[in-house]
Amino acid sequence: MRWAISLLIVLAFAPSALAGDFDLLRGSIPVGYPSYTNWSGFYVGGQVGYSNENDDFSGATTPLVASSLIETTLEADAAPSQWPVLGRGSSSGAGFGGFAGYNSQWSNVILGIEANYTHSSITVTASQAPISDRLIYIGSSEYSVNVAGTGTLTVTDYGSLRARAGYILGDFLPYGFVGFVLGNGNYAITSQVYGQVSSATPTSLPCAPLSNTCVDYNFANSAVRNDTLMYGFSAGGGLDYSVTQNIFLRGEFEYVQFASVANVVASIITARVGAGFRF
Repeated sequence: MRWAISLLIVLAFAPSALAGDFDLLRGSIPVGYPSYTNWSGFYVGGQVGYSNENDDFSGATTPLVASSLIETTLEADAAPSQWPVLGRGSSSGAGFGGFAGYNSQWSNVILGIEANYTHSSITVTASQAPISDRLIYIGSSEYSVNVAGTGTLTVTDYGSLRARAGYILGDFLPYGFVGFVLGNGNYAITSQVYGQVSSATPTSLPCAPLSNTCVDYNFANSAVRNDTLMYGFSAGGGLDYSVTQNIFLRGEFEYVQFASVANVVASIITARVGAGFRF
């Protein structure tokens, strides 16, 4: 009788024990949700960088020369204001600044907004290609025309409001951004148009001494302004690295394109490193 009772007990518990074994083989042990480094919330930081500024001054003297020669036959017929005498210029230098922003985290995707500020003092000087003794014939007159100029532009400060998107890879956050930029700059542009005009028949330049049919002319002009507002856009990308729960390091590249100011078009490429604190 005892063996019969023992057999019944074994048979009663055997199915559940075997089922547990088969469940293990089928891999039915529940697993948790994947975890990601927490990048959400507000953050602030500081940064240093090195920038290269490239400026196009090819149209900078146009309004100055046009203003100097307004209502003259020379400008009306030959348009010296359209002759480019300045070219591109570039310069490099260090800068520093800070940033503050907010991240919204969706699993391993980051969407955010950031304000970024850079202080620098890079002065770019235009290359020069003056025009010398170009002869222009207008009616019965002969003009000897010389056009020259100078140009400098200094971008002292600029800040951007960026939209950011990133993808979490462990403790790393690669990201890209686009933004609207406001800057502050100083510029100084000069122009000079000079030469001689002869109405002699036949014309002959340079003028003969004491000739009453030949006249020297010289027109100079300039445009100088400090603290002028500049605006444009920025784009770039970088990599944040989470050192601790609250501290992170950053490296990034940024391209800034400004709209024309005083007929000068400026662009800046910057490499930066920085550190930040997450709240």
